[in-house]
Amino acid sequence: MNNVKIKRALVSVYDKTGLVDFVKKLHEFGIEIFSTGGTYRLLLEHGLQIKKVSEITKFPEILDGRVKTLHPHIHGGILAKRSRAHLAELAEHGIDTIDMVVVNLYPFEETVAKPGVALEDALENIDIGGPTMIRAAAKNYPHVAVVVDPAFYQPVLQEMAVNDGGVSADMRYKMALAAFQRTSHYDAAISSYLAGLGESIDLPDTISVQLTKVHNLRYGENPHQRAAFYADVSKGKVGMVAAEQLHGKELSYNNIQDIHGAIGLALEFDQPAVAIIKHANPCGAAWAEDVVTAYARALSTDPTSAFGGIVAMNRHVSREAAEQIVKIFTEVVVAPAFSDEALAILKGKKNIRLIVWPTTEPPTSGYELKAVEGGFLLQEADLLRPQYEEWSVVTKRQPTEAEWHAMKFGWRVVKWVKSNAVIYVNEHKTLGIGAGQMSRVDASRLAVAKAKDAGLDLTGSVVVSDAFFPFRDGVDAAAEAGARAVIEPGGSVRDEEVIAAADEHDMAMVFTGRRHFRH
Repeated sequence: MNNVKIKRALVSVYDKTGLVDFVKKLHEFGIEIFSTGGTYRLLLEHGLQIKKVSEITKFPEILDGRVKTLHPHIHGGILAKRSRAHLAELAEHGIDTIDMVVVNLYPFEETVAKPGVALEDALENIDIGGPTMIRAAAKNYPHVAVVVDPAFYQPVLQEMAVNDGGVSADMRYKMALAAFQRTSHYDAAISSYLAGLGESIDLPDTISVQLTKVHNLRYGENPHQRAAFYADVSKGKVGMVAAEQLHGKELSYNNIQDIHGAIGLALEFDQPAVAIIKHANPCGAAWAEDVVTAYARALSTDPTSAFGGIVAMNRHVSREAAEQIVKIFTEVVVAPAFSDEALAILKGKKNIRLIVWPTTEPPTSGYELKAVEGGFLLQEADLLRPQYEEWSVVTKRQPTEAEWHAMKFGWRVVKWVKSNAVIYVNEHKTLGIGAGQMSRVDASRLAVAKAKDAGLDLTGSVVVSDAFFPFRDGVDAAAEAGARAVIEPGGSVRDEEVIAAADEHDMAMVFTGRRHFRH
């Protein structure tokens, strides 16, 4: 493919950034320009000689502008190959070719991202003519230049300056690719919005996931893996996309994963809470009347593992909290806000990253998507808060008030620990965390060993298991470690045996009826 010399251009944009200067330059190349609606009026106000699209179509804009470019004189001019047969057919119908299409779309994504947006407003911001022209021009990119983003204005002008008003094949290809990516994103945003209007009990039969790159990452989990961070275009600016980095070097792939787990755990609690995450697992979590106390409690679970960890708080970081955090090396601190004094202290550490999380509320909906060879696994995110009304005491002994508090705390924490997960807690904090073990007994042994290493006494503690104990040995091990109560989902064929073990040790046991596997 050779350079395409631009003689006629159709310009119709919502985002008018840089447009006037771009069109002025096109005029200098002697290009005939047609336009519509607000774009036409803007260019005319700046003294540019522009023709209305209706001069091509010989038909006025109708239906409040809903129909203005959907016409054979527009799409014939865009879609025609520059072959003898197509050009002859155009001539027969009095249609001229269009060599450049400069179009961007109504801001549907921004519209539906507004709180409480009305359906009528959303529908009015679904562009019809724009995507149709973009797709037509992109399909015919061997003969037509399609410009869907103001970022292309300068590169296009630079090419035209050195190519006698022409645009190269390579540039036309790049812009066609960008054009189809844009319409694909646009359609996905619309379908996602409409799907969200109904109450669906099933996962969809087909899924269109449209992601926009936020930025490249230095590498993935390992240096030999390329990686980038993408935003879900259907969700707007939420979560990690809306988070603000105040200090420190760029976040890594692993940092972002750990931030997700850390802030997710911290936001489980209404009371001031702190979670410390290392390699996708909590190494300590606690709640208290203030985050300073909560941080000290969380750190005491496993101060060795907390070195180089991610600290998340569900309250603002105070000066006193910052003074404690800087005593050990910390990779990231994420919180809803930082006091000025806390920022001054934390910024004294060159390598610490400080992240402002955009909300203090946990998410209420969402999906998780994981790649496997040949496809993807999709599931609803595990956003279930404790369903206390479903909990049942299955042992002879009822839990004490302190044990109930510990169970309510621990059940929120274990949800964020990799399976198999067994943790020991009291009513304020984690005491020992056994994560990601192949057997539940091994998970319990690991938690006990971690508690011992940290000098924490498990006497009177509560043991929490993310899934049922399949055998009584897990309960026996917990009792031997000093636990006085157990909370687990129940549901094993050996539940009676497990309950009997708890009764033998005079332990209280509660079944939640729900499990929290996390792989």
